[in-house]
Amino acid sequence: MASSSNRVSGLIGAGIALGTTELMAGVFQRVPSLIDAVGQTVIDWSPQPVVKFGIRVFGTYDKVALAVGIVIVSLLLGGLLGSATAKRRMVAPLAFAAFGLVGVGAATRDPGLEGGFAIPSAIAAVLAGTAAIWWLLNAAGHTAPDHAETDADAAMAGTVGVASSDRRRFVLGASAGLAAAIVAPALGRRLAQRFNVEAARAEIALPAATPAGATTATTVPVATDPAATIEGLSTLYTPNNNFYLIDTAFTKPQIDPANWSLKIDGAVDTPLEFTFDELLSMATTEADVTLSCVSNQVGGGLVGNARWLGVPLTDLLDRAGVQPEGNQIYSRSVDGWTCGFPTALAYDGRTTLVAIGMNGEPLPVAHGFPARLVVAGLYGYVSATKWLDTITLTDWDSVDGYWIPRGWSKQGPIKTQSRIDTATQRQGSDTVTIAGVAWAPTRGITKVELSVDGGPWVETELGPVLSEESWRQWWFDWTGPEGEHTVAVRATDGTGAVQTDERRPPAPDGATGHDSETFRFTV
Repeated sequence: MASSSNRVSGLIGAGIALGTTELMAGVFQRVPSLIDAVGQTVIDWSPQPVVKFGIRVFGTYDKVALAVGIVIVSLLLGGLLGSATAKRRMVAPLAFAAFGLVGVGAATRDPGLEGGFAIPSAIAAVLAGTAAIWWLLNAAGHTAPDHAETDADAAMAGTVGVASSDRRRFVLGASAGLAAAIVAPALGRRLAQRFNVEAARAEIALPAATPAGATTATTVPVATDPAATIEGLSTLYTPNNNFYLIDTAFTKPQIDPANWSLKIDGAVDTPLEFTFDELLSMATTEADVTLSCVSNQVGGGLVGNARWLGVPLTDLLDRAGVQPEGNQIYSRSVDGWTCGFPTALAYDGRTTLVAIGMNGEPLPVAHGFPARLVVAGLYGYVSATKWLDTITLTDWDSVDGYWIPRGWSKQGPIKTQSRIDTATQRQGSDTVTIAGVAWAPTRGITKVELSVDGGPWVETELGPVLSEESWRQWWFDWTGPEGEHTVAVRATDGTGAVQTDERRPPAPDGATGHDSETFRFTV
């Protein structure tokens, strides 16, 4: 009983310490969450295989899994701390202080946080956690041996156990402590929502794109969208709440557009700074662009198509005046994430936007509000900076973006890909409808073919062309012998290049191979 009450005391003390930091972050806007700060540090310092494993296993829930893992590890260590504190009282404050220093250090190194304000949060956690453990140990009847006691005395104290009255006091105290450890972080997270920027985002009225600006966007009637009649087929435009989310931000930055500005510096004639209102007044270009994550597996879901509204990046660069040595566009997020791509690509005719709108509404916070980069034809890891802070013109070899030292290629053109969304036989139908999407941004899709059971390749029907920079839907009604069959798909892009069947993993510059799916046909 003694050992179990010790562990429970430590676990609850650790929970109260964590809850205190979350409550402080919810009450005071400038106080960061230490859990979030530590989580961001873990992400930044994790080796590439660990990051790839997290994305592969947890997908867009990788940050949630990490947060849960941090809490679980902290609580387990708290259980050990309770046993150690039962023997030496000063173990608890010293251990909590050490954990607090880790949290403060993590918050201090994060450019998106005001690390100094983590100190009072850490101090409060040390005091709350220590007080909780001490009180619970006392309630359980465990008095840590002082230097006058012998080891035999300590052992005897441990064997006495918890008296009936002490047991009730301990159970009541542990129950109250457990409730506090649960309520405090929940309340803190709820209070922190007061500091989000959704209200400011909701007040933004996006300008209408001028006809001259909307050169790459077309209007497609809903009636012509095959997804309206083919169940399971991706829609022409991916809804914002379904658009894939892959980034290194443990929590999404909450940026008030009234206090934000975009800086352009480096190898330019005139360093410039643009407020959000200035960008809003210039944002008259719309473009339909498909974005994809380099981590996307063949047939995976880390790809989406949207109509983006923004300012052509070249308009801003021309105002600043790009110098010859500025052959890399190196961008930085407010949270310190970086990436870079050749300056020449911004001037080769592809869509390159400082985007402020997505599918007819201001950028969602999760997708980079108030502004982000959208570059057609490049994987996001070299181009798609969210929560954009600075664009620096620099030499190609002088600096690398976040993912390059971690083993990914510095050049990141999106490969020609196709995906099977559905292979379904409707009830009463004598055909199987096979459908999906294909993409090759900047090159377009001219043909999609299917092969069933290794047979000859046959052309599919193709959906409308939004632009050469967006995906294209395809579908095919197949009939054949009853039984189980396997279908594979391949696409041909606008240059005439056929999607390769060579199967390669995403690292270091994007997966290749044909997507396939097995289905059953019933006559």
